[in-house]
Amino acid sequence: MNTQGERYTIRRKVFKIFGAAFHVYDEHGSVVGYCKQKAFKLREDIKLYTGEDMSDMLLSLNTQSIIDFGATYTVTLPDGTQLGSLRRKGLKSSFVRDEWLLFDMNNNEIGRVRETGSFAPFARRYLDYVSILLPQRYEVTRSRDQKNIANLRQHFNPFIFRLGVSILDEDDEIDDLLILGATCLIAAIEGRQE
Repeated sequence: MNTQGERYTIRRKVFKIFGAAFHVYDEHGSVVGYCKQKAFKLREDIKLYTGEDMSDMLLSLNTQSIIDFGATYTVTLPDGTQLGSLRRKGLKSSFVRDEWLLFDMNNNEIGRVRETGSFAPFARRYLDYVSILLPQRYEVTRSRDQKNIANLRQHFNPFIFRLGVSILDEDDEIDDLLILGATCLIAAIEGRQE
């Protein structure tokens, strides 16, 4: 399942009618996480567990905002410790390309998750079936030096949504769990837009 040095792969559960569910696989193809999002909730509440039994939570993502336009999602560990937050860049993410700002627990901007390309992101929003031919790609950059520390890549598959995560550089500021949370959030939002 792992390709091009991907540390994690998110795969959307097939035939889930309401809400969204994803499995998270490590580089060896073992399930290391299960993410479930309930349907018809006014406020987002996404939880990532270690498995489908949902007994051990890894992290949770939620927002206090009802409208999703430029919402901030808080990433919290099971003990209540805030790992950081993700804020979608409102108009830019809606009309041009997806872009998220990453913040630490003190609300300092530490990075960005940005959809790459110029034509493809625009075309996916306005032309039917383009997303099948031009899968999404993102890069995670650190704010202080603009260094690319991770890549997210949607695999080409018209039937199953898969998003791979390659960690290029271990970082003290941006935790892998924050990147994994951002990936789950992107997968959930992409699922609603399809």
